[in-house]
Amino acid sequence: MANSVFLLFLGLYLISLIGNLSIIIAIWLDKRLHIPMYFFLSSLAFLDIWFISSTVPKLLTILAYNNKIISMSGCILQLYFYVSLGTIEFYLLAVMSVDRYVAISHPLRYRLIITNKVCLWILLLSWVLGFITFIYPTVLMFGLSFCGPYEINHFFCDSSAVVKISCSDTRQFDMVFASFASAVILGSFCLTLISYCNILFTILMIPSTKGKIKAFSTCTSHFTVVSLVYGSAIFIYVRPVESSSPNLNKIVALLNSVMTPVLNPFIYTLRNKQVQQVFREIRKKLVPNKSSLLK
Repeated sequence: MANSVFLLFLGLYLISLIGNLSIIIAIWLDKRLHIPMYFFLSSLAFLDIWFISSTVPKLLTILAYNNKIISMSGCILQLYFYVSLGTIEFYLLAVMSVDRYVAISHPLRYRLIITNKVCLWILLLSWVLGFITFIYPTVLMFGLSFCGPYEINHFFCDSSAVVKISCSDTRQFDMVFASFASAVILGSFCLTLISYCNILFTILMIPSTKGKIKAFSTCTSHFTVVSLVYGSAIFIYVRPVESSSPNLNKIVALLNSVMTPVLNPFIYTLRNKQVQQVFREIRKKLVPNKSSLLK
């Protein structure tokens, strides 16, 4: 059983790494993809590599060697990187939804509004703010006392699991962490929802039925991932700690921390016809056809 679970997570991890790395390489090799939309997608791909790597490698170690030991400082740092990278993803999803709104609703002014310079500044701000946001809650956690039993009921150091093994008064930490998490998740979700509502309204105004179906197809797949990310995060973090079920939290956390980085490359980028064309051209350069080899 443990071997099959190990192979499952190893397979998902490798799929995520290969998919996201392929996107980054394709975008940076082809100058036709050096536009804001693909800069956002390459940043999301880079983020997903680190996001899934913040939890899955340790999980694989546990499954392979039954090594369940992690230092307290290592545990808190894992939590910090997990929530920080997750925060950056929320910021990026909100920014990307606004980018798509501008592209669909104001196509003639898109390149004037979202320039490469503006795109790079937005990306830099998203990453910096993402790593800054949860510094204070992390400092508060370092101030907690832990007096055993030192056993976390989770597959990584999630905040709800860590505070349960603390013998300190965790009310201040719970309030601060929940406030920060709610502000990040609900704030970015509202911006994303407003953008998609405006996109939907614009799509309904398209006179061509074929154009509507194409636009709906793209937006539906994007909104599926957005719903998965925000739905799982709201379920785990925007609720009172007392009402949470540890086992249910673990299942939902798997969707958020593992499945999202696996699905993002396929839904956001690999279905894109322009990206597919770039991959075909790269493949032709790397693998010459038989007729050229016979000459």
